[in-house]
Formats: sequence, structure tokens, C-alpha cells
Amino acid sequence: MSKASQILSVPLIVTEQYPKGLGHTVSEIDITHAKIVEAKSKFSMYTPMVQEKLQELSIKSVVLYGIESHVCVLQTCLDLLENNYEVHVLADGVSSMNYPEIEIALKRMDKCGAMVVSSESVLFQLTNDAANPNFKAISALVKEFQAHSKNSKLLFKNGIPPQAQL
Repeated sequence: MSKASQILSVPLIVTEQYPKGLGHTVSEIDITHAKIVEAKSKFSMYTPMVQEKLQELSIKSVVLYGIESHVCVLQTCLDLLENNYEVHVLADGVSSMNYPEIEIALKRMDKCGAMVVSSESVLFQLTNDAANPNFKAISALVKEFQAHSKNSKLLFKNGIPPQAQL
């Protein structure tokens, strides 16, 4: 999604939970184009700096992803909803060290008014049309994600791909 935000010129806002102890965003995720990268101790990323940037950019709809789904992502989602933002939570863009927490958090966010969606769905919604000049680049990202997801046990319940659960 970081790559997609750059391709589509969608502002990227990044917060890092206590990077001194937990580390910074992994280098595999390029955040060099982020509008802000803020260290925080508050679980929600809806900090004064983020609030200011959202207002400055006139953003009212947010695509939310990250870790931990049941702590930082959930609290951010609830804060954004409380402040009248439209929130799209990427079901395949959240995680937790405690796997059952993911589904519980997603259900709670959905019940509270967030839209729980997939990355692919959001990417094609943002692209809107195959005639969009960014369509080929976004389509390539989707194919790259599909290839990686076939090998990632983290994306499947109990580490088992759906076709193998039959």
C-alpha cells in the first residue's frame, strides 16, 4: 500500500509505536514519501500532529492498515470514526502477534462503522478505470501481492491456505 500511495499520489501518514523500544518501520516498506513519520507512545495514531496534517490536506476518508490490529489499529479507527472520518480498514493489511485478535478487532471496527475491505478492492476503487494512467502499475502491484500471498502463511487462518482447508 505504501507503493500504491506513491503511484496514486495518495498522502501517506505514518506513525511508529515507541520506535526506541520496538524499532522503526521495516526497511522493506518505503515510507520516504510520507507526509509525516511520527514516533508516538499513544496507541492511537490520531495524535495532534496527525490531526493537523489530515486537516491541512482536507482528508475525510482514510485507508487504515498496520499492527497491532486490536490495539493501535482499533484505537485509531475508533478515534477517526468519532471525529467523522470515513474509515476503510484493510483486512489483509492488519496483523497481530495473537492471531485470534485480528478477527475480533475487525468485527468490532465493522460494528462501529468502519468499512472492512481488501487491499485489492481499495486499489481498484482508487484507480477507478482501466484507462487510468496508473492502472498498469497498480495491476502489477496486485499481481506481486498475489504471488507473495501464496507463500505467506501469515495471511491464512491457522497458516493454511483456503483451498487446503477443504
